Amino acid sequence: MNEDTYTGQDMAIDWAAARAANQVMWDERAPQHEVSYGAADFAADPTQNWVEKDLAVLEPFLPGHSIRGLDVIHLQCHIGTDTLSLARAGATVTGLDFSQESLAVARRLTHDSGLDAAWVQADALEARAAVDGDFDVVFTGVGALTWLNDLHQWARQVAALLRPGGTFYIRDGHPMLYAMDESRLPLQVRNRYFANGTAQTWDDDSSYVPGVTTTRTRTYEWPHSMSEIITALLDAGLRLDLFHEDKTLDWQWGTFMKPTPDGYVMPYELRDTVPLTYTLVATKL
Repeated sequence: MNEDTYTGQDMAIDWAAARAANQVMWDERAPQHEVSYGAADFAADPTQNWVEKDLAVLEPFLPGHSIRGLDVIHLQCHIGTDTLSLARAGATVTGLDFSQESLAVARRLTHDSGLDAAWVQADALEARAAVDGDFDVVFTGVGALTWLNDLHQWARQVAALLRPGGTFYIRDGHPMLYAMDESRLPLQVRNRYFANGTAQTWDDDSSYVPGVTTTRTRTYEWPHSMSEIITALLDAGLRLDLFHEDKTLDWQWGTFMKPTPDGYVMPYELRDTVPLTYTLVATKL
């Protein structure tokens, strides 16, 4: 992130206005991410599955220890590569996202890969009303929850989408990582960790994907602590089955991070200092 354009400051803004600004940015990013993700190669190569790491954690909690044949909805699916990876693993999949352009890419990938998927344009906070039927699994991937202002509303959507005994899975960037300053070492806290009812605003033309820039630089995110995330799910009637914190990340959060076959890691001397992601599995009671 460019130090000159960084803001990260609290701003009182209503959800509709913040959502509209974020949607414009994601619409612009979608065709760029189609290229930078290597989506054409993903569609053409049936051996590519981008959720193998997630399935290794999730499937022991599923009937028959397999996602094959289960109904899965992926909330905040973006361009659908993870959603279609779930389809390649044998699931019947629905992808939901608020970005029209992201879903346009997802539909192209569905056609080009020869897979089946349903795509729904809606907010994750209104998912239950937007989708027919219920599901064995609700799946959420990395980079999702900071774009939502109301986690209790989100958790109620998760619970309402699940069949009794159904499974919720999320692997996301850790809130502690998001509170740190990615622009320099030594590491120090720069951003708010706890929710306070307001958004944090950012002016930044970069993406988490190297080389991708956007003209829609103003975005809004909401910090959510781990306690807030877990409590929202418990209050919605889910049982926590697994909570794990990890030392690898899917993208290069700071230029000082080192690539490995499993993802990016902190420099050796910092590897045990800050959690980079968390994984959570829960069951609807």
